[in-house]
Amino acid sequence: MRVRGLRIHRSRTLTAPELITVDGITVTDPLRTLVDMAPRWRNGELDDTIERMSQMNLRSPDQLLRQLNRRQSIPGTGLVREALTRWTTSLTETQLERRFLPIAKRAGLPEPRRQQCVNGHRVDFYWPDLRLVVEADSLRYHRTAARQTADARRDQDHLAAGLTPVRFSHAQISYEPDEVELRLRQIASRPAAST
Repeated sequence: MRVRGLRIHRSRTLTAPELITVDGITVTDPLRTLVDMAPRWRNGELDDTIERMSQMNLRSPDQLLRQLNRRQSIPGTGLVREALTRWTTSLTETQLERRFLPIAKRAGLPEPRRQQCVNGHRVDFYWPDLRLVVEADSLRYHRTAARQTADARRDQDHLAAGLTPVRFSHAQISYEPDEVELRLRQIASRPAAST
């Protein structure tokens, strides 16, 4: 049967646990849908879908990764495993800071002050001459709504004092160091940063 605007995908490798029924229609479960679609999606679509699944309480990244580890490997599995690993890897603050420092150095920034009290808050990295505060956010400490609210207040305090607060996630520092380096170069080269 053909339906205009609907593309049907078939698979000979489906197993019973990968099938669910929604409104009387049998479909693949969230994880199998991710695996099947991952090779077809463009930049960011896989991460966006994982985030939406988590927001809708369909599956958390942790649940998806545990489920994936019990499934057979088919095309798309590697892409989904890599994306879920980015979402679930929890580095310690120290590990994250050690990974960040070489990136900042490559960006041409001088040695920062570390773990200093600035505007009443202990910050990860501080460049007084650049009026720049950088926080390296690990998943372990920055997941909850309360922690995110506290982080927002910290950033607002720094902004009110004329500083530029910047946060980089563990995934950015670990998997996108070139982007982090580019952002640091851009921030450090602004006229306001050098006055």
